[in-house]
Parts: sequence; C-alpha cells; structure tokens
Amino acid sequence: MIVKHLEEKKSKIAVIGLGYVGLPIALAFSKKLSVIGFDLNKRRIEMLNKGEDPSMQMEKADFENSDIVFTDDYEELKKANFYIIAVPTPVDEHKVPDISLLLLACSTIGRVIKPGDYVIFESTVYPGCTEEDCIPVIEEMSGLKFVKDFKVGYSPERINPGDKQHLLHNVIKIVSGCDEESLDNIATIYCKVVEAGVHKASSIKVAEAAKVIENSQRDINIALMNELSIIFDKMNINTYEVLEAAGTKWNFLNFQPGLVGGHCIGVDPYYLTYKAEALGFTSNVILAGRQINDGMGTHIAEKVLQHIAKNSNNIHESKVLIMGATFKENVPDIRNCKVFDIVKSLQTYHINVHVADPLASSEEVEEEYGISLTEELAKDYDAVVLAVQHDQYKDLSPEYFRSITKENALLVDVKGIFRRIETGRQYWSL
Repeated sequence: MIVKHLEEKKSKIAVIGLGYVGLPIALAFSKKLSVIGFDLNKRRIEMLNKGEDPSMQMEKADFENSDIVFTDDYEELKKANFYIIAVPTPVDEHKVPDISLLLLACSTIGRVIKPGDYVIFESTVYPGCTEEDCIPVIEEMSGLKFVKDFKVGYSPERINPGDKQHLLHNVIKIVSGCDEESLDNIATIYCKVVEAGVHKASSIKVAEAAKVIENSQRDINIALMNELSIIFDKMNINTYEVLEAAGTKWNFLNFQPGLVGGHCIGVDPYYLTYKAEALGFTSNVILAGRQINDGMGTHIAEKVLQHIAKNSNNIHESKVLIMGATFKENVPDIRNCKVFDIVKSLQTYHINVHVADPLASSEEVEEEYGISLTEELAKDYDAVVLAVQHDQYKDLSPEYFRSITKENALLVDVKGIFRRIETGRQYWSL
C-alpha cells in the first residue's frame, strides 16, 4: 500500500538532513514522487529554495522540475509517510561515535510518525544501532510499536563528494528491512531512482556492517600506503614512482598515501571498533591503520620543520603557506580536515602559518578551527604545502611557486601533483 500511495502522490517522502547525502536523495526522488526536504539549518533551507546547494555538489538544473518542498517546519513532516534519515554521525574528540543528531532525528520522527509509516536510515552507524538505539526512541516518542505499527529499514549512503561519475543512480544500493514486506517495499521505492539496482541484505545489521567495512577497508589500505611512504622517505625513494611501477601488475590495488579526514573514511572505522570494544574485542589492524593515518599531518609538519631549521636563522620569523583547507579535493567541506593537524603542529613552534583555499568558507574555517583563511599571499614563504589536490591547483606553474617563495624554500606536494615538473625549489612529497 505504501508504494502505491507514493506513486499516486497520496503520500510523501520526507528526507531529514539535506547535506551531501540527503540532498541528492531528495532531489532524485522529487523527479518521480512528492518530497519534503527537512533541515534545521535555516540558512541551508534559504539557499535550497533558491536552487543553490551549500555543499556545491548539485547543479541549478538538478532543482528543476522537482516536486519538493524545502522546510525547517516540523508540521510539514506530518504530511509524509516514508521518512529517510540522512543526518551526520561523527565521532567526538575521544573518537567515540556521536549519534546525538541521529537520536534527535529519531525523536523528531517519533512526534510525527503514524501507523503504517516507514523510517529508513542512511546515516553511518555501528551494527545494531538502528534496532538498539534508534527504534526505542521512536517508540517512546510515538507510543507506537516497531514492526506492528511502523516499519524500519537501513540503506547505507554511498555518495562520494566531488565524484561526478559514481552517483546515486548508477551505484548499486544496499537495502534492508525489518521483515520481508518492508524489504520488498523499500527495494521497490529505491529502484525508482537507482538505475543500477539494489542489493537486498538479509538483515538491518548486515547492511549496517557492510557500510562501516567499506570505508574501514579503504582506511587500512591507505594506511599501508602511508606507512610505506614513511619507509621509502628514509630510503630516499619516491613513493609515487614505486606505486607506479608496482601498479603494472594486474592485481595490484590502486591506493595512494595522503591525509585521511572527512566524515567517512576517517570516521567510520571508529564506529566498528567502538562496537567491537563493547563486545569485549579490541581491534588490532583497524586501530593500527587509524593511528598511522591520524599521524600523517604531524609527519608532514615535521618535514617542514626540519627544512626550516636547516635554512632559517630565526624559526619564529618563518612563514609557511598551506594550500587547501577542505578534507578532499574539489569540495568545500572542512569537517574533520587533517590539514589542520599540519597547521597546529607548525604553530606549536610559533611559525607563521597562512592557510588558503579557493572553495572553503573562511567563516566556517574560523568557527571550526579558529583560523582565518589568507586572501593576500606573501612573496617570501619558507615552505609551501600543497595539501589538497583541487583542480584549481593542478595548472599552477613553476613560476607561480617561485613568485611566492624564497630561493631555498621547500615545496611539499602531498599528492605528488608536480613530481615530474622542475619547480626551481626543493621538493618533497609523501
């Protein structure tokens, strides 16, 4: 019945959380069904109503011909019968999962849910979270009974910010439900916007676990590359040249060293290890990978410090430019950005650090990290750290770097963009 009512637009889909995950889902469904896009951020709602995506992932055209209402009004949510929750699930300063926004969303749903309604979770969680933590909140707030009065499913997001190839419609979607009926209905509804089709997981816990291991696997492989880069640096071997050579073998996995931040790869493994700890098991491999990746910002800063110590008469008068303040290339998102580990390490030695980025909001950087982005660059940097591989940086010339640095300056090219170009400055990459 829920599928038919949605198809006939007698029922609506509500997407709670309109960030880089929720907005693409809401807009995709709005081409076929009637949608309510809900977010507590009034500024975000204002921008979305103008057809502007604060995350800079969706184009103006994506908002056209859409049956969607963007709102922060709780009353609007009562008009929906199929709720998709896509709110952030970060970790706190102690690397412990922070599901406060998720539980707040559950509380909100609990106030508006009706018998026969569906609730689908897309936010990354540890296995068991949906049934053990979220559903009890909905039951308590609504007075309804899980399965008997309302259905629940879990369909982990697979959005990759900045990626224009792997999109919602062409990536297989994992779906799960609390029973066979809900699984079939949820699969049918998602198939309306996911052309690649769906994979029906046997349970909600299986779907939850699949999500956290996707990024844990990537995290561990990148950690190996980072550890190799530290080893090869001691041998005076360029890591990217080694990877290029090794990559000629058909089954060599294409991973590269780098800063691992953001709200997926740098966060999801902690959700898995947290649950493992609760069950009395301490992860060795996963946490070891996290330790290596979390230490790369400090490692890079140490290379800069070593160079400055050798080439500067007064370390406190030295200047370093960090190019890039987002967690990955070509996105404006600064959450859990490991670039600022480099900044903090350098500032410990009272070095003047300037941070620039063509996409990041200076306001957001100031609020999140207490640092103002630099608009007017100096001409005498002792070191430049090209930390984020934005497209705007790829075409920079050797003359550009020479124009903003001292003759004995160091260019730290984290991702090895300019490793084949003679910059006229000392060069180092991971």
